[in-house]
Amino acid sequence: MGRGDHNRATGKNFLAQTPKNQLSDGIDVEYSEELADHDDKVAQSRSREADRRAKGK
Repeated sequence: MGRGDHNRATGKNFLAQTPKNQLSDGIDVEYSEELADHDDKVAQSRSREADRRAKGK
């Protein structure tokens, strides 16, 4: 335990919180439908199905 540890308030959240305007919606905007191959399309459909199942519960 160093000198700085004594001055720290316990029980407080020291992590900075992300402002609401910087939060991501989880959608990748760099995804290009024209450049997608078959594996990308399969992954997209599996992701959509998984999201649908998770939201249905």
